[in-house]
Amino acid sequence: MTSFDLILRGGTCVLPWGEARADVGVRGGRIALIGDLGAATAPEVLECRGLHVLPGLIDPHVHLRDPGDPAVETIPTGTRAAILGGITAVFDMPNTTPAITSQEALETKRAYIQGKAWCDIGFYVGAGKGNIAALAELELEPDVCAIKVFAGSSTGDLLVEDDATLERVMRSGRRRVAYHSEDEYRLQERKPLYAAGGPHKLHAEWRDVECALLGTRRLMALAHETGRPAHILHVSTAEELDYLRDFRDIATVELLVNHLSQTDEAYDRLGGYAVMNPPIREARHMAAAWAAVADGRVDCIGSDHAPHSRANKEKPWPQTAAGLTGVQTLVPIMLDHVNAGRLSLTRLVDLMADGPARVYGALNKGRLVAGYDADFTVVDMKHRRTIENSWIASPCGWTPFDGQTVTGWPVMTVIRGHVAMREDAVQGEPAGRTVRFR
Repeated sequence: MTSFDLILRGGTCVLPWGEARADVGVRGGRIALIGDLGAATAPEVLECRGLHVLPGLIDPHVHLRDPGDPAVETIPTGTRAAILGGITAVFDMPNTTPAITSQEALETKRAYIQGKAWCDIGFYVGAGKGNIAALAELELEPDVCAIKVFAGSSTGDLLVEDDATLERVMRSGRRRVAYHSEDEYRLQERKPLYAAGGPHKLHAEWRDVECALLGTRRLMALAHETGRPAHILHVSTAEELDYLRDFRDIATVELLVNHLSQTDEAYDRLGGYAVMNPPIREARHMAAAWAAVADGRVDCIGSDHAPHSRANKEKPWPQTAAGLTGVQTLVPIMLDHVNAGRLSLTRLVDLMADGPARVYGALNKGRLVAGYDADFTVVDMKHRRTIENSWIASPCGWTPFDGQTVTGWPVMTVIRGHVAMREDAVQGEPAGRTVRFR
């Protein structure tokens, strides 16, 4: 009789080739067998009948603010939020205090997560004007998902706004580089046009379509010139999505759940709690984003989880802090979109598991196949629930989706064969590790 460490029994598994009712056997933290395991035994069996078993979903774009302000977010609280929301791995951005731009900072963060992270974690290294020569070595560290470039919307050492410096960054290394793409020159040129205390919806007017498109066009020209693959983060405009269809040889594309779920009417309802970069825009941009999801132009979806204190979110615009929470609500919101018919569950898995693993080269992540890590997001596609601020684990304590009712909910999060969350309850102790990358 075959034995396993863990069996997920009777769920509908979302496999690379489609959905199938199957059992999943786990041994040694890896998927050992998928099929009819009715005669097999295990010390732990998860009953999954009536549920869907997805490969562990990944949020490839989070700001866990650690090191930074623990009253807003930390790696322990942010990864706890992740597993409560059905996320098994996150890729954490480098604009912390201090920023992750050196071997020393990377090693400090790597050591810090041991016994503190609830899910697996990969690290971005920030490119700045002072560390370009080191980037080629830093990007080859085993737990580094990518070099991150802030071509707009940053300050100090992490802002790389000019073409000459951007080209130097692209020529230092060979892996895909992730970009925040806005044109810093246009941002600064237009900033004096807006008076303090104006309505929050002016955020989208200031950081307009032209600002985003200019940034992306410049990056594509440099990417082709240098041959360096690019990943354009949080694409927010119809114009960029149309433009990027001609650069599939060199560029991959990320969308955010907010740009798929909210339009500019959110500013009237949420005020500062709708302010993010790039901004939430008019309905035509959301329609273009869904069209790009449908025709394959989008490679992955993330949350850009970027918490701030309530005090900083409630400052008058443009002093309002830009950034929204999202790692805990990403899966429920996207499952609701599946139930609304906007995408299939198979496409969701492609965008939120296999897609991030493929774009960043994560090893043994993103698919339900034998030999891969035993990471599972188990969801109840019929469960209807209202998202509430009181559910949010991040210390800032708020979500822009407060009060929204969704259909579809994560009920179990399993990481390398360890049940990390079950029915809203965190299980055991933090056991997250660093993700390994190709």
